[in-house]
Order: sequence, then C-alpha cells, then structure tokens
Amino acid sequence: MTNSIGIRVGEALVAGGPPGTAAEPEVAIGDLSGPFGTAFATMLGDQVSGHSRVLALLNTDVMVRPPTLCVSKVTVTNERYTNILMGTVQYATAMGVLDSVRSGSIPKAIVNDIGIIVSVWLNPAVADIDDLDHRILFDIHRKATALAIDKAMKFEPSIDWLLENQDKIVHKYFERGLKGEI
Repeated sequence: MTNSIGIRVGEALVAGGPPGTAAEPEVAIGDLSGPFGTAFATMLGDQVSGHSRVLALLNTDVMVRPPTLCVSKVTVTNERYTNILMGTVQYATAMGVLDSVRSGSIPKAIVNDIGIIVSVWLNPAVADIDDLDHRILFDIHRKATALAIDKAMKFEPSIDWLLENQDKIVHKYFERGLKGEI
C-alpha cells in the first residue's frame, strides 16, 4: 500500500433542483487491506433484499477506481425506482468518484489501495415523477458524491468549526417539529 488513510467518513447534501432530486450521500472511505476491506467485501457478497449493494459503474463492465459500493438508504421495492437508482444515480456516483480523483481529493496513487462505500439517498417520490429530469438528478448526485468524498478526505467539518457553530445550527426537521409542521 502506498499511503494508509485508515477510515474516513463524510456526508453532503445537495438540493436546489426540482422536487425529488436532492442528494444526501454518506461515504466511508478506507484501506482495502484492513478492517474496511473486510467490511467492503462482506457487504458486496452479503446482499440484503431491498438494499442491493452494487459497484459504481460508468456502464456495464466498467467499474470505477477506487472500487465504490453503492448502497440504498431506502428500501427498494419499485421497478422504476430501481432503474433510476441503478441507472442515473449509480452513474452519477461513479462520475463523482472520478471527479474526486481528478480534483486531487483522492490521490491517484492510492486508488487501487482504498475503497468507498456510498450510502445513497434517492427520494422515493422520483418513481412517481413522469417528467423527471434525469440530467438534473445526475448533476446533483454527482456533485453531492464528490463533495461528501472531499469532506471525508479533509476531515470536514473540523472539530473546531463544530464547537464554534454548535449552538448556531439547528436541524431543519427539529425546527419544523417545533413549529408543528411535522
């Protein structure tokens, strides 16, 4: 192994498109030669109904590097949802990974030594949107994947930032709950 990175974790939220297109990936990145590699291989081989784990592909038979495992946060039961998740979003995830290598967030020298697990959130409502804009959905998920990876590799947010902003940030669903909106 060229450089050990241990295990790093990150997340991102990218919204702003039409309803149903927001992306909120959570990533774990780690050395394939250690416990992370064991978890990666176990997840790939131990499929769970409704939460299939697939490698991020540019197209069938073209896996990205570092090897990346996409896992749905939503229980998948709808064929159209599955096709969107395993098509547009899987492709966007793969492109976001490669964007992270191109930008230097992931050093090119270690792409064969590490793996990435991406917990993908795709709004279940997309299955019911007849005029879903796949380009916007793709762009948002691609950007969110690259951002989550960048944050993981840079250990962001830092503990100093978190402590400084702890009382300034209120979770939006907590705030909506306080207002009686949920």
